[in-house]
Amino acid sequence: MKRFIEGEERTQSTLLPASLDEYVDDDNPVRVIEAFVDALDLGELGFKGVVPKVTGRPSYHPSVLLKIYVYGYLNRIASSRRLERETHRNIEMMWLTGRLMPDFKTIANFRKENTKALREICREFVVLCRNLDLFSDALVAIDSSKFKAVNNRDRNFTVAKMKRRLEQIDKSIDRYMAMMDTADRQEPEIAEARKGRLGEKIEILKEQTKKLKALEAEMLETEDRQLSLTDPDARSMMTSGRGTGMVGYNVQATIDAKHHLIIDHEITQSGLDCGQLSEMATRAKEAIGADDLTVVADRGYFEGEQLRACNDAGITTFVPRPLRSGSKAKGRFGKQDFVYLPEEDVYRCPAGEKLTWRYDSVEGGKTMHSYWTTACTECPLKEQCTTGKERRIKRWEHEAVVEAAQRRLDLDPEKMAVRRCTAEHPFGTLKSWMGATHFLTTTKDKVNAEMSLYVLAYNIKRIIKILGIKPLLEAIRAHRKALIGLLRAMTAQTGPSRRFGTITPCISTSKLINYVNILLTRNTQEAQTETVF
Repeated sequence: MKRFIEGEERTQSTLLPASLDEYVDDDNPVRVIEAFVDALDLGELGFKGVVPKVTGRPSYHPSVLLKIYVYGYLNRIASSRRLERETHRNIEMMWLTGRLMPDFKTIANFRKENTKALREICREFVVLCRNLDLFSDALVAIDSSKFKAVNNRDRNFTVAKMKRRLEQIDKSIDRYMAMMDTADRQEPEIAEARKGRLGEKIEILKEQTKKLKALEAEMLETEDRQLSLTDPDARSMMTSGRGTGMVGYNVQATIDAKHHLIIDHEITQSGLDCGQLSEMATRAKEAIGADDLTVVADRGYFEGEQLRACNDAGITTFVPRPLRSGSKAKGRFGKQDFVYLPEEDVYRCPAGEKLTWRYDSVEGGKTMHSYWTTACTECPLKEQCTTGKERRIKRWEHEAVVEAAQRRLDLDPEKMAVRRCTAEHPFGTLKSWMGATHFLTTTKDKVNAEMSLYVLAYNIKRIIKILGIKPLLEAIRAHRKALIGLLRAMTAQTGPSRRFGTITPCISTSKLINYVNILLTRNTQEAQTETVF
């Protein structure tokens, strides 16, 4: 094998074997995982097993198992059995865990038992991104996407599905009974054999009917009249394509428009986005610590009460109004063709007449104002407007908030292009990582934890792409060092506090920020007291 690059003999012995650290470069992503996890206070975040047991076999520290999961999801490895194999053969994993090799059951139980704590890890990373000033634009997009659950469509039942399946069984039984009547007219030997087979099929269908009836009774007792056998929390949801519904979860996400980082996410069991806007926007505003926030979303999030809640919280919304007018669909004038004149509190119709206020009513918990005019009877455009005696327009008491949102969108329609460019990319990336089967766990809490790991892995990849590995490591260390120095200086000035305990290098970044805020508040209160007296 001359003139080829030759490797070493497998049986060759070395005097001083190379250390694991020599195999991991300084710009390897596993060093970011190491720095990030070591900076967390896992006990404060709610991880189980931080305090070792007094008796029994020693357990693995939660930081080891957390590093395994973060590395796995960062490299599209979500299965606990595959993660176990990686600890035996992957040099990066060996470096990360110190050659520890937990079995798959231990790895799987960690994810199952720390669902809430894994959600907190995402928030910790968002805090890091906020401290690195990555959310300076205060512009976010809210969107959702449906992810498959570990539940086949045949093992999910709704009222319509149950009715359709029972009807199919009844038709099959009728068809088999007709075939038995046909068999009676044939030769005895053939007739007996065929009737025996058909009778077995009919008995099987009758047993299926009994099981479906029992499942139907159980289904009707649920709140939403829906039953999933494999994952009890999964729900049947419609998708954009005809006949392409799936059983899964609707994942809501808030994405930063500048760097496409996922600020917040939530697993929901409803296939509709209506009612999610204000909660997601408020949580995003708190997460990035912004005084003002601009939110863009698609028309599925449009709802008057949601826009009003966002307006009260100081959040500017860009949400297009859906076209739901029945009159417009039939070729007549819609409500948008009537112009409201706030100075006179009247509507101007397409014919130029003014519709005045008549009375108020409460519909669905909302106070509605009704407007109409008596000039409709002689109007030449009446056939294009209404089929009744007069055209009536109803206006919500807080309709001005909705109109202001629509006016903003009319003046800046490019915000919808920002939404598409921002919100679609993360969901497409996550689904490509997950493959054909999206989630591997069942029940909402466990699925939420699994989604948190995917979001954390996505954000880590994004921030590495934005800053680079070495600058990111330096930023993490510099930020922690500055916080520890500031806290020690403030503690020295104000005196020690029993609430803080010892300031050690392993204290979490979130706890450091919390301590600084407490001291700032305390100093402000003391200054105000001195001013008063």
